[in-house]
This record gives sequence, C-alpha cells and structure tokens, in this order.
Amino acid sequence: MARQIVFTTKAAKPPALYSQAVKAAGLVFVSGTAPIDADTGAIRGTTIQEQTAQCLTNIRAILEEAGSSMDKVASMTVVLADEDDFAGMNEEWLRWFPSDPPARQGAKLPARIPGLKVSIAAIAEA
Repeated sequence: MARQIVFTTKAAKPPALYSQAVKAAGLVFVSGTAPIDADTGAIRGTTIQEQTAQCLTNIRAILEEAGSSMDKVASMTVVLADEDDFAGMNEEWLRWFPSDPPARQGAKLPARIPGLKVSIAAIAEA
C-alpha cells in the first residue's frame, strides 16, 4: 500500500508543516488535532469537555475521509495544557468511548497557546 495523504475540509486545516493524516501500511495516522472549528478557524469551546469533543469531532471527520471510523481507533495520545483538566477530558472521552476504548497515552503541552486546553492524535485501522 502506498503512502496516502488524507485531507478533509470538515476538520481544521493544518499548517503546511504536516498533514491532517497519513494512510499507510493498513493504518491511518492522525496528527495531533486541536479543537479548531473548520468553518471559523478558531478554537471551539472554553471548557475541557467542549474542546475534547471538538478534537474528537475533527478526528472523526479525518478518519471518515480516510475510509476509517472511530470504532477502528487502536491508540490515541491526549496532550493537555493543564493536568487538572484530566477528569473533565475523561468525562467527555467516556461519552465517545463508553465501551472497548482505544489504548491511550497522555502528555503535557509544552507551549501554551491562549485558550488551547487539549490536542489529540490517533492511530486507526484503515
């Protein structure tokens, strides 16, 4: 399988430095995805729950463009600006993955972008 760049207008356009996702070796590798509204280009939501939901909405759109879906996600990396937001992020996470959730790892955002609380990356079956 050749490497394929994945792009959809239903999720925020990334800077020219990276792709929304790359499909290769039977997998879809979704870049770290911020809670950016595709229509406005602005951060959507002020709470960690709202921002987590927007990140996952963007990831779902990217996966669907790649011919995949949220139920095929094997692993996600969640990066938080504030470790105190973990419980709120987890609350929204459980709405999206009430059973059989993907593997998950976490990290802390190294640089602060005003208003940005979370970024999420994913790996899914193609």
